[in-house]
Amino acid sequence: MPGSKKVVPREKPLVLLRRRGSLDFRGMIQLRVGIIGVTGYTGNELLRLLLPHAGVKINYVTSHSFAGEPLATVHPHFRGITDLRCSSFSLDEAVEKTDLVFSALPHGQSMDVVPQLYEAGLKVIDLSADFRLLDHSLYREWYGKDHQAVHLLGEAVYGLPELYREEIKGAALVANPGCYPTSVILGLAPLAARGLPEHETLVVDSKSGTSGAGKVPSQALHFSECTENFRAYKVARHQHTPEMEQELSKLRGKEFVFTFVPHLVPMIRGILSTMYLKIETDLPEEKIREIYAEFYEGEKFVRLLPPAMFPETGNVYGSNYCDLALQWDRRTGRLIILSALDNLVKGAAGQAVQNMNLMLGLPEEQGLEAIPLRP
Repeated sequence: MPGSKKVVPREKPLVLLRRRGSLDFRGMIQLRVGIIGVTGYTGNELLRLLLPHAGVKINYVTSHSFAGEPLATVHPHFRGITDLRCSSFSLDEAVEKTDLVFSALPHGQSMDVVPQLYEAGLKVIDLSADFRLLDHSLYREWYGKDHQAVHLLGEAVYGLPELYREEIKGAALVANPGCYPTSVILGLAPLAARGLPEHETLVVDSKSGTSGAGKVPSQALHFSECTENFRAYKVARHQHTPEMEQELSKLRGKEFVFTFVPHLVPMIRGILSTMYLKIETDLPEEKIREIYAEFYEGEKFVRLLPPAMFPETGNVYGSNYCDLALQWDRRTGRLIILSALDNLVKGAAGQAVQNMNLMLGLPEEQGLEAIPLRP
């Protein structure tokens, strides 16, 4: 159970045989993977992480808008690196060419494709929100449409390795969390698991770069609208709110409801979340720090910063790290928790690769060892 989290030793770096694996020149088995919706921001980031990954080979990529086009035409920075060509989605082709498929389709579209892949026997990692909520009525309330694959909601494992590592290892369908939920849940999980937060007092204030809104153009995301500007949006109505409340309620063992306000910052990538709360018992700051250190002991990608050092999006840029910091405001009696990550990596594609590694029996850190690239 997440609330009684115990860090388990990492598996030895063995690559497991799969029926459709192919030998590369080193005699190592490479598992074959596909990406549905490869031309969006998360699809692009998956390519960046998976092309040099020693344990897998990208065999199949799809794009509705660029079917038939070479990937290097859509993503010119991959010119000379891959000769992959975009296809239209075909279930038969996916089954023939892959062992595991990433669905990088927008919210509301994955639920049409994922059941086909799952029922054909493929392992699936969905990067949309379509399989994150256990209660399908919440999907209608927050996403404005009925869920078309309710029968799979109970089958999907929530893909946050720091909480559900063992479940992910045996999963056939993983619902990969997004950027806001990852930053907030990792920030609050150690306290929620002990039932400590007074959830009625909790306010979460998050800032995101523009890539978090996806690649489809809109007036609000034009350069002239975003630059030299800073604004809140979907105040108290952001669609990822019930997902965060769901996971924190499971950890806490009872309902966890809070105020969430997201903001758009004029930068391309990055998430910084600041959480303001009170806790139900009078604990010294040192004890709370011990709780966090114990909870995340052995976690490669969660870095608890030393006192008086605070997260910055530039310090996790291009990496799979999430940086956390704690600060007591003794004057008001509030605890302030800060969390930073790259929304396209730990908040999307990097976390998906981390989940893939667990599902395929590969070393969890493989393909994710990049040092943060300070912009």
